[in-house]
Parts: sequence; structure tokens; C-alpha cells
Amino acid sequence: MAKESMKAREVKRQKLVKKYEAKRKQYKEEGNFEALHLLPRNSSKVRLHNRCSQGGRPKGYMRQFGVSRIVFREMASNGLIPGVRKASW
Repeated sequence: MAKESMKAREVKRQKLVKKYEAKRKQYKEEGNFEALHLLPRNSSKVRLHNRCSQGGRPKGYMRQFGVSRIVFREMASNGLIPGVRKASW
């Protein structure tokens, strides 16, 4: 389980990215890199990091489901993810 502060920081970054997305795109098209430099660092999309939506775990993240491998396994075993079941042969 990730610290609450890490989860909150990531949410804050996501809000900043969304807020400055249009300005950032405009400045890049104009070639106005001085104005781009004055925007907050965390408003850059590159600084986002995928985290598990339930536990906040940064590693072992599965994009298709939005959760970590550990949470995915638990959910799949409990039948909470449609179309996914444990393989057996």
C-alpha cells in the first residue's frame, strides 16, 4: 500500500496536466519555449506515473485494467473482472 501523500501527489499532477494542456500545446506550436519554461514542472505529461487505482502501487501496473498485478490476481480469482479466469491445462 502506497503512502497517502504519494497518491495525493499523483492526483495533483494529473490535475495540473489537465489544466495546462491547452497552454502547453499552444506554446509548443508557436515555438515560445520561454513561456513554456515558466509553466509549473508538474504540468508536463511526462512527469505522470501510472499507479494502481486501489492500492497506489507504482510497480507491476497493468494498463488495460488500471490496477497492479497483485490486485488484478485477487480480482480475477474472485471473478470481479469479466472475461478473465485462471488458466488450467
